[in-house]
Amino acid sequence: MTLLVLPGDGIGPEITAATLDILRAVDSEVGIGFDFETHDIGLKSLAEQGTTLNDEVLARVPSADGVILGPVSHYDYPPRDKGGINPSGELRTKFELYANVRPCRSREGLSILRRPMDLIIVRENTEGFYSDRNMFAGCGEFMPDADMAFSIRKITAKASARVARTAFDLARTRRKKVTAVHKANVVKLSDGLFLREVRKVAESYPDVVLEELIVDAAAAHLIRSPDRFDVIVTTNMFGDILSDEASELCGSLGLGGSINAGDNICVAQAQHGSAPDIAGRGIANPTSLILSAAMLLDWLGRRRSDQRLMTAAGLINAAVERVLDNPETRTRDVGGGLDTSAFTEKVVEEVREGGRAHTAA
Repeated sequence: MTLLVLPGDGIGPEITAATLDILRAVDSEVGIGFDFETHDIGLKSLAEQGTTLNDEVLARVPSADGVILGPVSHYDYPPRDKGGINPSGELRTKFELYANVRPCRSREGLSILRRPMDLIIVRENTEGFYSDRNMFAGCGEFMPDADMAFSIRKITAKASARVARTAFDLARTRRKKVTAVHKANVVKLSDGLFLREVRKVAESYPDVVLEELIVDAAAAHLIRSPDRFDVIVTTNMFGDILSDEASELCGSLGLGGSINAGDNICVAQAQHGSAPDIAGRGIANPTSLILSAAMLLDWLGRRRSDQRLMTAAGLINAAVERVLDNPETRTRDVGGGLDTSAFTEKVVEEVREGGRAHTAA
């Protein structure tokens, strides 16, 4: 099984290396046979090849079984015509990775919430307020003069419907409730279209309850009553902001897994950014990318009915949870004392222990 590995910028190479150590450990327990194919992207690729994302990498994506994408410093990239392509946005739009799936679950001793959170945010990934991916040619932002700027939001029926289906399918495996988050009281046409498509999809899922909630209220209820939510589906920017909020409420943005999924391709990507201020110091928390890789294995396993992949995902998730349960084996950013390497070693130990227990059972 070939996984395309794109370490990215900042702490990307460090947390990617940690993630690969975990995958090698679980491979030795389950016997999947991973083959890691690594390519440079981001600032290193820009310096060496004149582009942050070359055509060779893009050509390899469809033939790989999955992709592991490290964080990128795209805010620091030059304009696109100077080689500054945002790898994250480019992969999402080029390969129609329309669903960004982000689970958020509170953990004892880490969450600041008074009531427990256990939800999944399904974010539309290819349009919305993200103007860098809204046009066939050119950019969705423009300035008629030096003191005036416009940005185009794009919402389509196709994108809204397919991300809604992802949310309802997930809800069927959980507590059977979907909350559609919107701002149709203000952006009536675009969010009105989004809600129209979500409601149409809901008709095919009579066993799942549909709730509609304005984004302002949703942001507040994530704090006040997080246990009211099961699966949230929303447009691109709302989903980005709400999932960051939810992860921080659960303990840290560094603790949440994330995948970008389409019909046939899935990319594991940490929720957080590249943190260049701590790059190279060996203190980055690799949890988010590790859990994202586990989500990728689970996605592949369910699509292929491959129990080995689902078992591997379960072993990784359980190992991470056991390490995080102990305050002494957490990384420094969440109150522990471990650096990247020591935390990774602890997770590897737990993966092996879990593998032995699974074999014995």
